[in-house]
Amino acid sequence: MATERGTWTYRDRFGDSFGRTFFRRFGPGVVSSIGIGTYLGAPTDEVDDRYRESLVLALESGINLVDTASNYRHGRSERVVGDALRETATDRDAVVVASKAGFVPFDRSKPENPGQYIRETVLDAGLATRDELAHGSHTIAPQFVDEMVDRSLDLLDLDHIDLYYLHNPETQLAVADCETVYDRIEAAFEVLERRVAADDIGRYGVATWEAFRVPPDHDAYLSLPEVVRRAERAAETVGNDESGLDAIQLPFNVVMADAFTVDAHETDDGDLTSALWYAHEHDLHVFASASIAQGDLAREIPESVSDVLTGETLAQRALNFSRSAPGVTAALVGASSPDHVAENVAAGTFDPLGARAFDSVFE
Repeated sequence: MATERGTWTYRDRFGDSFGRTFFRRFGPGVVSSIGIGTYLGAPTDEVDDRYRESLVLALESGINLVDTASNYRHGRSERVVGDALRETATDRDAVVVASKAGFVPFDRSKPENPGQYIRETVLDAGLATRDELAHGSHTIAPQFVDEMVDRSLDLLDLDHIDLYYLHNPETQLAVADCETVYDRIEAAFEVLERRVAADDIGRYGVATWEAFRVPPDHDAYLSLPEVVRRAERAAETVGNDESGLDAIQLPFNVVMADAFTVDAHETDDGDLTSALWYAHEHDLHVFASASIAQGDLAREIPESVSDVLTGETLAQRALNFSRSAPGVTAALVGASSPDHVAENVAAGTFDPLGARAFDSVFE
């Protein structure tokens, strides 16, 4: 597991080679404000090999945050993260590993009959009921989440995962009303609270696509304050002294800034504020996904914005925008090639934007 000593020793290894606040507080120690993601890419051995090389390079160059999920590339991403952790010279206690559960994972490749596969491995196995399955592929039923934690530990070949997310719980709104979805989230949180107590995971979070960055009248909206309350109730039910909910993940970049601009979450004073500000005020870490919009911002950034940002390349400027936002602990970027890793690491040699420069982007 990532430890205080391990992560601080890792940070000290790089001295002053990065800009200010490149490493930021998280959990018992620190984490790089740029993390490597493992979402994109075909489920092939060739892509596995590129990811493995990229991950090892990242871990030995100053990035100590790896983000994956049980369903990414049909389970291959978790396996390749485990391979990289064994291969790298970087100690395990220096690395923050995050994974997720929510979408039913396949085993290395897409089966000929996905529906039959899901029926046999989820429904017939008693991991979820049919009404708990959204779009035929998503569930946060307690038995499923519990099974996925075990699966992630097994595929990663780890005895502890530092951060474990519920993956896109707003998907459940397609088959259930909002109150039922909150109940399902709370039941899943109880599972994760027990896993925190058992030291299988260090803390947990909620990874979303739309839920926290859309207005309250949107079909995909979930209230961040209500999610926090459900986590507190789950901790109380399990008997933990405090909630293990510690993070949210959501898209945030130059062209998808809704998490900062849309006031959607009720404050203690009854006003509405953005997801980023709510998280900042309530000590929730934010991990920004889609930091370069799956490659689009490496090709083009609005000129008026680009001029304010720091970095030699468009991708670096986009990354530095995402990690400059209030409340953001790290910006995640996929890197399935060593060349991209080198470019992303170099983004960290630039200082993030100050508050005034960041705010000027929205003027």
